Amino acid sequence: MSKELFVRAEEVAGALGISKPYAYKLVREMNEELKQKGFLTIPGRVSRRYFEEKFYGLRENQ
Repeated sequence: MSKELFVRAEEVAGALGISKPYAYKLVREMNEELKQKGFLTIPGRVSRRYFEEKFYGLRENQ
């Protein structure tokens, strides 16, 4: 994976081995969670840090 600030649904699909439509669904869900926390979001993209923390359990200090 590259180290861009955001990850697109296509990259989510490749990283998790899932279909693109399901990856878009996951991105929408993650963006909704971020909106509820008060963050601004971009449709079709999600913060790389949030994605990695959500699926790989990575934290900033690790």
